[in-house]
Amino acid sequence: MKPSVQPDVPGDDRESMSEPTEPNEPNEPNESEASERDRRDAQRVPIALRVEYKRVNSFFADYTRNISKGGTFIGTPKPLPLGTEFMFELCVPFLAEPLRLLGVVSWRILADEATEDQPAGMGIRFRYRDDDEQKAIHQVIETLLIERLGPVVARRLLDGKPNPP
Repeated sequence: MKPSVQPDVPGDDRESMSEPTEPNEPNEPNESEASERDRRDAQRVPIALRVEYKRVNSFFADYTRNISKGGTFIGTPKPLPLGTEFMFELCVPFLAEPLRLLGVVSWRILADEATEDQPAGMGIRFRYRDDDEQKAIHQVIETLLIERLGPVVARRLLDGKPNPP
């Protein structure tokens, strides 16, 4: 039986597809300088979910390649600049409405740097308005991982435990 989760995520009054906010710093750090630690704090799980966002008066629809409680990777040939903060909608199969999230581009792989193992796109770190919003979004992600991977594997990944030998 599929979980029926409709999170009470504060902030639904926010404009769901607001213009991205460009970073304040004129000189962007080199994308290749981002360390693995800077890229993610939690183990990510491969998963493809439709994601929609606005960019300079245009709407984009791409797909995630993986997700964790802290963020996601959006595969796109034209990633947003580092430090860009933007609203996006994540289409989660068991939710009636897309999940509206605020994120910031923390790293990216440009099209000319992409490989088969590391496709073009951008690493997004989720931003939360408060603890309640963070808890609600974490619950949705946990439920999604349990639905896709089963409770044992999902719990191991969420708890950061290595797979048994």
